[in-house]
Amino acid sequence: MTTPTPTLSLPLQDRVAIVTGSSRGIGKAIAIHLASLGAKLVINYTSNKEQADLVANGINSSCADSTPRAIVAQANVSDPAQVKFLFEEAERVFGSQLHVLVSCAGVLDPKYPSISNTSLEDFDHIFSVNTRGAFLCCKEAANRLKHGGGGRIILLSSSMVGELRPGFGAYAASKAAVETMIRILAKELKGTGITANCVAPGPTATEMYFDGNTEEQIKKSIEENPLGRLGEAKDIAEVVAFMATDASEWVNGQVIRANGGYV
Repeated sequence: MTTPTPTLSLPLQDRVAIVTGSSRGIGKAIAIHLASLGAKLVINYTSNKEQADLVANGINSSCADSTPRAIVAQANVSDPAQVKFLFEEAERVFGSQLHVLVSCAGVLDPKYPSISNTSLEDFDHIFSVNTRGAFLCCKEAANRLKHGGGGRIILLSSSMVGELRPGFGAYAASKAAVETMIRILAKELKGTGITANCVAPGPTATEMYFDGNTEEQIKKSIEENPLGRLGEAKDIAEVVAFMATDASEWVNGQVIRANGGYV
């Protein structure tokens, strides 16, 4: 008699996840990696639908069945109505409560100005996306994520909060606020089984990083890193994926600096 081979479930099998800012860069890598672990994905974008569609189509084409496991949803995370729509669309399409939020949408000023030379408009824009956007996503997630296990809120911060490099005043401040918020949120979610953490990348080889950095600055970042290279999007995606699974349940209210020892 042949014993049937048991079907092994993936760590995030059929759990629904939203990844904001996932049409490119780190967010894209996170979404693809979560999908490989069995998650159903909402690929969020602000303006580039074509790139978001490519990410979703790539995920869906790798599935054995014809049921879509990734959808795209346009939403500006600084707008509360659009954030609410993002969550409602995920629940409507997948017919399930959400399990995972990864707030990855972010901006910085590629001119890297000093604080004295940062315009009020640029300051407001950075805080609107990075801080207000993370707040609105957290607020919605805290009220919608599944209770009792598997609920994960993961915000992307930045190791610049620890490095305090000149030229990153507004950006680092916007991310420092996010780190403070996540520590408080983790305590406020007591009794829900939902964990809340930050992952803080260092210099990572993405379009956002290369925009505005000279070859000399890139070389300096590589030389300053104990591992002798820039981070890659997959480095961050794997840390976030761990934080999204049950294996991370005892990690709560923390900031994980994923930077190869840079800071």
